[in-house]
Amino acid sequence: MQRTPIIAGNWKMHKTTEEAREFAHAVRSLTPKENMDTVICAPFTSLDALVQELEGYPIAVGAQNMHWEESGAYTGEISPGMLTSLGVQYVIIGHSERREYFAETDETVNRKAKAAFAHGLTPIVCVGENVEQREGGKTKEWVREQVLRAVEGLSSEQAKQLVIAYEPIWAIGTGKSSSAEDAQDVIAFIRSTVEDGFDAQVAAQVRIQYGGSVKPDNIGTYMEQPDIDGALVGGASLTPESFLKLLEGARGGKK
Repeated sequence: MQRTPIIAGNWKMHKTTEEAREFAHAVRSLTPKENMDTVICAPFTSLDALVQELEGYPIAVGAQNMHWEESGAYTGEISPGMLTSLGVQYVIIGHSERREYFAETDETVNRKAKAAFAHGLTPIVCVGENVEQREGGKTKEWVREQVLRAVEGLSSEQAKQLVIAYEPIWAIGTGKSSSAEDAQDVIAFIRSTVEDGFDAQVAAQVRIQYGGSVKPDNIGTYMEQPDIDGALVGGASLTPESFLKLLEGARGGKK
């Protein structure tokens, strides 16, 4: 089954609103391309500006986190309805930095995934192992548990629309990256895990990205792999030049 590749930039805690506008102006001349979805996931402060600047252009806007409740006494949090009211289409859930620094758990990831779908947002659910788990041979065991708990209670139709990002924690922002073959092995395993949780049709449709020190000069090798449908990219998505090169590299890898 042909899946539409998806490249998402994760700006993390970078860029003022004005810097986000400048970025949007630099990349929005991008010619619309068939068979590839492009997303920029920005800090909350820049979402409205990006939606405005990119309206009518082939780049969607995503948030980096959200709460699962529609409203309430949750100081400092952002609800899914607040995101959709701005025109945001995607939201990253369960990034390893959220798990490590802000007490994100498999349970809250699941609650957020359900809330995202309930409000018309597409969740990008992050999973991945740390260096101790990898060296201990527990990568697949760990990732399988994360995936199954993230999708628990989702319908088959929701699961088909889900984006899963496999990001080995030891490769995020370190300059190290999993080889394309190793990433393919784990991502194929994730796809089989989705099949166990749903069925073969759902597994064939769910899109799975790789993330972890992806750059313009190596993204093509990942995109050549049969089960890798895109990339979630941090540092290399921060400049317009690098971001556009990422997209070109991805297109070259997925022929």
